[in-house]
Parts: sequence; structure tokens; C-alpha cells
Amino acid sequence: MSDTLKIQSIPVSRRDSFNTRDTRTRNLKPFNSGDIKVLLLENVSAKAVDILKKAGYQVEFHTKALDKETLIEKIKDVHAVGIRSKTKLTEEVLSHANKLLTIGCFCIGTNQVNLNYAASRGICVFNSPFSNSRSVAELVIAEIILLARQLGDRSREMHDGVWNKVSKSCYEIRGKTLGIVGYGHIGTQLGVLAESLGMHVVWYDILPVMPIGMSRTADSMDELLAEADFVSLHVPETPETKNMIGEREISLMKKGSYLINASRGTVVEIEALAAALKSGHLAGAAVDVYPSEPLANGPGFESALRNCPNTLLTPHIGGSTEEAQRMIGIEVANSISKYINSGGSVNAVNFAECDLRAIPETDLTTIRIVNVHQNVPGVLKQINNILADYNVNKQISDSKGDVAYFMADVTVNDHSEINAIYEQVTAMNENIITRVLMSSETMGIREELLKRFIESGERERLQEILRSKLHSSGWQDRVKDRCQRVVHENTEGIEKLTVDDMAEEVTPYARSAVPEDVKTEILEDIRAFIFRALPESEN
Repeated sequence: MSDTLKIQSIPVSRRDSFNTRDTRTRNLKPFNSGDIKVLLLENVSAKAVDILKKAGYQVEFHTKALDKETLIEKIKDVHAVGIRSKTKLTEEVLSHANKLLTIGCFCIGTNQVNLNYAASRGICVFNSPFSNSRSVAELVIAEIILLARQLGDRSREMHDGVWNKVSKSCYEIRGKTLGIVGYGHIGTQLGVLAESLGMHVVWYDILPVMPIGMSRTADSMDELLAEADFVSLHVPETPETKNMIGEREISLMKKGSYLINASRGTVVEIEALAAALKSGHLAGAAVDVYPSEPLANGPGFESALRNCPNTLLTPHIGGSTEEAQRMIGIEVANSISKYINSGGSVNAVNFAECDLRAIPETDLTTIRIVNVHQNVPGVLKQINNILADYNVNKQISDSKGDVAYFMADVTVNDHSEINAIYEQVTAMNENIITRVLMSSETMGIREELLKRFIESGERERLQEILRSKLHSSGWQDRVKDRCQRVVHENTEGIEKLTVDDMAEEVTPYARSAVPEDVKTEILEDIRAFIFRALPESEN
């Protein structure tokens, strides 16, 4: 019997062909990388810990940030690190991260990470830009009401044993104007909540944004500052936003207005704000972020804003709710797991966002190549020349700045071909990181079959291993399901439609390095096994 199998299939339309694809997909894992180790700091969500442990990773969890020396020592041996806002991943720290593949910032901001240096070392950074938007918006709404009623001062006086019932300079917020600087995810939610309380909303952003509800845009930030009763800042930390609100900008604000900063600590000049509060130009302020913040809870916080009148100071807790932390944990942990296991970089901060559709569960010969390289001419030509002798099922490439990202699904016949591709790609001068991702059970079948066959030629033992592996990985059930579908759809040619078709998916394990004089027997063994899975009425 020839080892060339003729595959026949039931004619279907292009639409039907798409709809009848096997929706089950293979779970990939890194090849030749050992156990994946993850370091999680700053008490990230327990949900994140659970997700990463279930992914099979070794997770080391700490409730606090580590000092620089300890962090450098820990980061040498991990593949992923999860942080919040206090841990600083500088060039010095990252230069010791010899195995690091990805960083998860379990927060909105990423200014605590040297993003460009991380990218240059092939380290993909993820964050959670949307998950705590509601929590921050609700905190700002609470602060607006607290400031308008001077509740912070009244509460402190009561704790000091002072009864001070006053109504002077205490206001309702209905009818007041809220000015939002930065009309992004938090700013838009804040605007919706403020309007529901009867406030007028005006906003300013450097990007053209569609207004929500009855809000309107200001032509300039100066115009917004002069009009608003309350000014709330929601901008990222960039060179352009550093000290964006200083003495000049505060002087433009209405006398008796209020300033709220729940964005980044470097956005407001603290000394200028303190002076405006003490002089009475501003009626109050709420600040949640600071230019310099303590690394751990406890005494020692110093700021010129302490003891300023009607001033609410909170310890960077804008996104610190159970709901927000849980959602952040889920989002970032899944991003880390997906990047490590399948190479997807969607929602990356410092990488081009790339992804490929999943490999079907029934495809046991495809591996995924992921490569980070310098963004210079000629690299894709080199990679495609290396892959020219293989069947490339799909590929994608994109770049961001000086770093480019490439992904490809490639059909291989044996372990030596995987090594050959890996060695050639990593040998490129422009290579930063190359990884091979594959199904562990697939390569387990292939390696064990070929090794046992080549070394001993024990065909009965090979057949036993094959049946055991196929059974454990769900192949028997899939074969039965597929056979049953063929019986219902077309009762003619059952052996051609089913046995040959399914055998073709298994036989790559018997193709490479198998002597010709026994290949036919191996194929017969596989075909016999599959045929036995047919419904009894058709056997």
C-alpha cells in the first residue's frame, strides 16, 4: 500500500467551509524554555495570581515593592514580572533581566518602566488602561461633593472635639461647572456622572474627541481654567504635562474654585498649589498623586499640602477598589499568559500589536515562530528566506519605533527542523529574541514515536504509545465525532472520506526518519486504529 494518501472531502460553500471549521484550538507553550517563573509585587489581585498559577507558571508573590538590590537579584531568573506604581523598572534594573519576556503593569500608568529600553531587549509591556476608570471617576465625584461642603475640615474638627456648624462657603454642586482636562476613558465617565448630578461639563483635550451627553469642548485649557468651578486633571505623565498646572495656570482659575488631581504627581506644581490654598485664591483641592511617593505604607509622608485648608490628601488610591483591582488582575494576567503562550501582543504599550488566529486542535504539525528584531531593512527578507523551504500557514509583522515584531505559523516534520529554524533566526545580527511555541502533547507524541522507532524499531511498542497518546489527548473522541458527521452527510466512500482524511493528520509522525520498508506498516497501524472508531453500523 502506498504512503501517499488520497484525501476526498464533501463539497461545501466557502461560507459553510468557514462555519464548519474545528472551533477547538490547541494550547501552545514555549519550546526549550524550562519552567516559566513569574514575580508579582505590590499585592496585585489574587485573581491574577490564580490565573497565572492555573497557566502552569511558578508564581512568587509579594505584598510590597522590593528595594532595588533585592529586585535586581529577583529579576535575574524570571520570565515575567507584575508590578503596580511603586516599583521602578529602570534601565539599570532591566539590564539584569536576562530571561524576562514581559512586564505587566497592574495599573493605568507605565511611567515606572523604561519602555524604550524594555523594547530594545525584547520585553513586552502590558498595562490596564481602562479597568479602573470607573473607580477613579467615582472618587473624583466624591471629592467634588466633599470639597463643596468642606467635609474634610468638618470631620477633622469633630475628631479633635470641635463642633463647628457653618454654612458659609458651602455649596451644592448642582448647576456648577466641572472642567475636565483630558477627556479620555476616565474623563468621559466622570463627565457622565457629573451631568447626572446636575453639573455642567466642559472639557479640553489635545485630541479631537466626540463629546458625550451635554458636555462641550473648550478651545483652550486657559479658557477652561477661567470658566470652571471645579477643575479635574486626567492626563498621562509626559514631558508636555510636567508641571502643566503651575502658578500661572492657577492664577487663571476663578477665585474660590477647586482643583482635583487624580492623574500623575508631576502634573501640578505642589508649592504653587499650596500657596493658592493658603492665600484663599482656591477654595480647596483634592490630591491623590504626588511627585514623590513612599515605597511602603506607614509614617513619613511629607508635602507642602499638609494642613492646607479644605484640602483632601489621599495616598494614590484612585483605582484602589476591589472591583478595579480584580478587573485589572484579570486583564493584565491574561495579557501576560497570552503573550508567553501564543505570542499575541495586543494591548502592548511598547510593542507593535500583533496576533494570529489560534491553531486548530486537530493540527498537530504546526509550530509558531515569534521574533523580536531591530526595525531595519532586510530582516523580513532574511526570515522569509529561512522559512522558504517550509509551509508557512500564516504570518504577520509590524513595528513600533526601533523594534519590530514577527509571528508565523509553520508546518514542520520533526524536531530537527524546529532546531534548524530556531538556530538560523537567532543567528541574525538584528535578532533580539526568538521563541518557538508549540503544543506540548503534540511534540511529546512526535518525539517519543520517532525516538522509540529509530532506536529500537519496536513497531508494536510504537503502536501502543500512539494509541495511548491519542487517547489521552482526546483523539479518539474527535475521530468518532468526525466519523459520525461523515455518516450523516454522505454514506458513500466512508473509508476514503474518513480514514484517509484522519490518517493524513496523524501520519506526519510516521513520515520523518522512518525507513521506507516499514512506513507502509506504520500507516496501516494508524489507519486501522482510526477505522475502528467508525460507528459500528458502518464498520
